[in-house]
Amino acid sequence: MHFMILRRADSSTEQASFPPPGLTAALPDSKWLHSSERSTRMKYNGSDWEVEQGPFPNAHEMVAGFTVIEAKDQAEAIEWAKHWPTADNEGEFTLEVRETGCSSGCLGFEANVPPQLTPYMVLLKANEKHERDEGVDPEHIALMMRRNEEGVRAGVILAGEGLKPAAQGARVKFGGGRHTVIDGPFTEIKELIAGYWVIQTATREEAYEWVRNYPFPNGPDIQIELREVVRQ
Repeated sequence: MHFMILRRADSSTEQASFPPPGLTAALPDSKWLHSSERSTRMKYNGSDWEVEQGPFPNAHEMVAGFTVIEAKDQAEAIEWAKHWPTADNEGEFTLEVRETGCSSGCLGFEANVPPQLTPYMVLLKANEKHERDEGVDPEHIALMMRRNEEGVRAGVILAGEGLKPAAQGARVKFGGGRHTVIDGPFTEIKELIAGYWVIQTATREEAYEWVRNYPFPNGPDIQIELREVVRQ
């Protein structure tokens, strides 16, 4: 089984100094995101896209980075998360443990090639359909898979993965030299991620255009957070 360990954002991750060298050295396979000052939110209502530029308030609603691990079950993934490097914000932070994949049969992928252009993480925000684990039409899943394959061949899409509902996940909150495990579900759906893609484009507008043309699931109301990935 694979689990995504999400580093929830906070005031420390909104600083230009994030991620600190000790954190990137300890977790070399992780992906880190620039602050919300360099991010964009895109909302689709079924007919039009609304684009809002960062920075955004309420950092705790966002994600600052992630790593994907292999574990036999969620308990083992949580145990792994408990050993997150304390070089991160002097040991004051929150992680979210989520199993990857989706019940409708979407397949995650990793191109395993370094970006040549500006890399962006396209975060699909969860909605009630996702959190209820409603199935997606097989034809729509097939369309998504074709688009993913085309994007990889074109050198635009570098990775992609879905996430199981947060009700099946957990959070590990660190502070004061201790940690607390909180089982899902979580109250604020707007904080949750349903899946992600990593793309690379020459301009930000090209990234917007990719988002506008991708067949995201669980519509028609779609919310995307476009975050620039830190290049290491």
